[in-house]
Amino acid sequence: MRDPGRKSLAQLENLCKQLYETTDTTTRLQAEKALVEFTNSPDCLSKCQLLLERGSSSYSQLLAATCLTKLVSRTNNPLPLEQRIDIRNYVLNYLATRPKLATFVTQALIQLYARITKLGWFDCQKDDYVFRNAITDVTRFLQDSVEYCIIGVTILSQLTNEINQADTTHPLTKHRKIASSFRDSSLFDIFTLSCNLLKQASGKNLNLNDESQHGLLMQLLKLTHNCLNFDFIGTSTDESSDDLCTVQIPTSWRSAFLDSSTLQLFFDLYHSIPPSFSPLVLSCLVQIASVRRSLFNNAERAKFLSHLVDGVKRILENPQSLSDPNNYHEFCRLLARLKSNYQLGELVKVENYPDVIRLIANFTVTSLQHWEFAPNSVHYLLSLWQRLAASVPYVKATEPHMLETYTPEVTKAYITSRLESVHIILRDGLEDPLEDTGLVQQQLDQLSTIGRCEYEKTCALLVQLFDQSAQSYQELLQSASASPMDIAVQEGRLTWLVYIIGAVIGGRVSFASTDEQDAMDGELVCRIIFLVNQIITNLKYWGRCEPITSKTLQLLNDLSIGYSSVRKLVKLSAVQFMLNNHTSEHFSFLGINNQSNLTDMRCRTTFYTALGRLLMVDLGEDEDQYEQFMLPLTAAFEAVAQMFSTNSFNEQEAKRTLVGLVRDLRGIAFAFNAKTSFMMLFEWIYPSYMPILQRAIELWYHDPACTTPVLKLMAELVHNRSQRLQFDVSSPNGILLFRETSKMITMYGNRILTLGEVPKDQVYALKLKGISICFSMLKAALSGSYVNFGVFRLYGDDALDNALQTFIKLLLSIPHSDLLDYPKLSQSYYSLLEVLTQDHMNFIASLEPHVIMYILSSISEGLTALDTMVCTGCCSCLDHIVTYLFKQLSRSTKKRTTPLNQESDRFLHIMQQHPEMIQQMLSTVLNIIIFEDCRNQWSMSRPLLGLILLNEKYFSDLRNSIVNSQPPEKQQAMHLCFENLMEGIERNLLTKNRDRFTQNLSAFRREVNDSMKNSTYGVNSNDMMS
Repeated sequence: MRDPGRKSLAQLENLCKQLYETTDTTTRLQAEKALVEFTNSPDCLSKCQLLLERGSSSYSQLLAATCLTKLVSRTNNPLPLEQRIDIRNYVLNYLATRPKLATFVTQALIQLYARITKLGWFDCQKDDYVFRNAITDVTRFLQDSVEYCIIGVTILSQLTNEINQADTTHPLTKHRKIASSFRDSSLFDIFTLSCNLLKQASGKNLNLNDESQHGLLMQLLKLTHNCLNFDFIGTSTDESSDDLCTVQIPTSWRSAFLDSSTLQLFFDLYHSIPPSFSPLVLSCLVQIASVRRSLFNNAERAKFLSHLVDGVKRILENPQSLSDPNNYHEFCRLLARLKSNYQLGELVKVENYPDVIRLIANFTVTSLQHWEFAPNSVHYLLSLWQRLAASVPYVKATEPHMLETYTPEVTKAYITSRLESVHIILRDGLEDPLEDTGLVQQQLDQLSTIGRCEYEKTCALLVQLFDQSAQSYQELLQSASASPMDIAVQEGRLTWLVYIIGAVIGGRVSFASTDEQDAMDGELVCRIIFLVNQIITNLKYWGRCEPITSKTLQLLNDLSIGYSSVRKLVKLSAVQFMLNNHTSEHFSFLGINNQSNLTDMRCRTTFYTALGRLLMVDLGEDEDQYEQFMLPLTAAFEAVAQMFSTNSFNEQEAKRTLVGLVRDLRGIAFAFNAKTSFMMLFEWIYPSYMPILQRAIELWYHDPACTTPVLKLMAELVHNRSQRLQFDVSSPNGILLFRETSKMITMYGNRILTLGEVPKDQVYALKLKGISICFSMLKAALSGSYVNFGVFRLYGDDALDNALQTFIKLLLSIPHSDLLDYPKLSQSYYSLLEVLTQDHMNFIASLEPHVIMYILSSISEGLTALDTMVCTGCCSCLDHIVTYLFKQLSRSTKKRTTPLNQESDRFLHIMQQHPEMIQQMLSTVLNIIIFEDCRNQWSMSRPLLGLILLNEKYFSDLRNSIVNSQPPEKQQAMHLCFENLMEGIERNLLTKNRDRFTQNLSAFRREVNDSMKNSTYGVNSNDMMS
């Protein structure tokens, strides 16, 4: 190696010091820039070795280790095998001869070793897999002092973790191949070694005051956990997910789990070591408790479960360590796994079951009562009881399960503890758990199943608590001396009760419900409706009661969905009262409250969706009943029309009246999914009131609080949900409805584009959200099958052309990045584009070249989107475009009397001028199919054949490039894969030919993956596809 001199070494050390120690931002940035240049320099490798050999600071050693890790990880221009072997050996010797390295340097060097080993797993030298000797590599460390032993264990731990982690720079297939080989050849030996070392450590009286022994135990537990946490069959896509409750231990590991001493080792360790270590021990027990059922026969499983339950019982009888939140959390996870992996019928047969279920119930009740302690762990306890309760109808064992005794205790503890928490949260100004709607919804879903077990006890408790709170609340509202705190407490308690009642009613299983349970549900619903009336007639308390009211309306909406529940509900006198008196006089939230925001009216849509469903039960074709129901809305429309007819009117009052009205109407329109009822609504709103909606858009286009509800109503009206938009053959209403749609899109689109530059943080709210709704509206109208769009051009009607031209103007005002950054916008755009490319390709072909290129670029970017729905839509769009192109090209080469129309001719010319766009997409699709985890292979296959037929020479070059990038011994196999892909494929896009190609492609993908699995070369897809 060339010696760059001590001067450059000193400079590097100085840069490291500046990077890690300086507080001056400018100096740090300059140092970072210089070190990036160093990493990319040709002599980086030699300088890294010099830094390790002669460097005087830990920071220079860290730099050398991280730079070497980057060098061995790069996919283009990888280091030769000999060099990587030298680096591996150098690192091991360096660690063995320098025990006093800084911890972060040791960690970085071990990471370097793990990375080299993983990436070189299939590298051979003289028929020997040179990077597969990890256990041999660390033996010398394990036979030395405790400090060296820690290094050896950490190497194995980091290697296991590294091989288990997929990275984005290498194909997933290569990662799985390495992980599978490591699992089969090395992992069990590492796990056995780890358990043996733990047994030795626990056998000797550990001196945990000794820092080094402390560290060794910690690293051994981490290693064991990494082994048990390994992704054995390639299913764990997300580490944060706790849903994959089964650990797919290989059959070859059976002996370790049939031996009860393995399980006993961890329970003994839990009781013998300090609480700071216990969470890792419990994490290992969680994984051991989750081994797949099929690893055992029935007798073996019963024996294993018996040992597991005994261990859990011992922890519950000695709960001192559970005061540590980390221990408590892991123990709750362990309890949840008892039921996720074993059946209730198996649990009840365990000898100590009665004692254990009593101890678990007491532990759960105590945990729920201390709601402020480790709230994120409650999920696991509720999960256990939910699964137990759900199993009760199916258990066949004769032994008593005793859940009828304990589930009511758990239900009562949850409900009463939540109610008691309200006062403390308000008094101490704590964070309200109700604001974490995701967590609350998850817990209530679990409670709904637990509460349905011994349901009469749950109902009796809820009725009692509800009546107490509702009475107290009423008395406080009528008292002149009531304190705001007392009122807030009762509102909080009532909010919880409404949430809980909604959950337990929502947990009903229709096929298992009885008349008695239906009667209990009805009793709870009546109380809720009574509360609605009580709450919303007190206007001055509206703001504080909003959570109760919105949740109550959501409950009413949920109840109105089921066929049987809606027929029972409509018979209640309180419901009939609502259907006949839905005015602000009786329901104050339907009024115009100048103190609240326009967005606070969202709950009105929920209310009217429920009312619409309830009305439809007995409506039939009764137009008089419908008009009677619509009287309050008719009056509101007339009031707005009156205001708009004058030159000066109260704008705030007009906005509030209109926004409330359109939210109400959208709820009704959503509920009316039958032709008869929807036609009544359509004839009521058109033509009388449509001009008012158009006028509102014209006046308030810049205010999304007004335009969003109006646009959403229009999008709902044009949506042919359940084929409700079926006009008679002599009716022009379909065309008239589309004219109104076009008019609204055009008016809104032209005006929103006058806003000019909008700040980035407001662009979605002020502009993109409205545009997204317009796209959805246009898509619904174009794909509704109630308009023949050919008549517009035939009769000189510009409605269709105006809508499409506005779409283009709006589209061009949006940067490509925004199309994919905002999920709702991307879904509405790509689904609209799918309809346009399918049914209106002549329009797309007539566009200006820069617009066509914009659309094609958006499709190209969408092909690699993370959202599968977007990616599938892009495949469909591309398929339609490619098919159109292919047909036009085929026609142009035939001798026909009718020449191609002007649009087709221009489109062909543009595509011939810019072949790189289509070629790039061919490249992208092929890349995804060969090298990535392709989740929508069928969709990808459809445009691919057309792309190949349009670019046969480019495809041939691409194929040769891929074949030549393979190792020499694999090239023939890869060439054959491509030959088989086009086997029997003709030069046309007929359905039969496409289907044949799709079948060939499935076989092609399998064959290519098999070929690449056995390749020792790192394949870089980007190089191939460039």
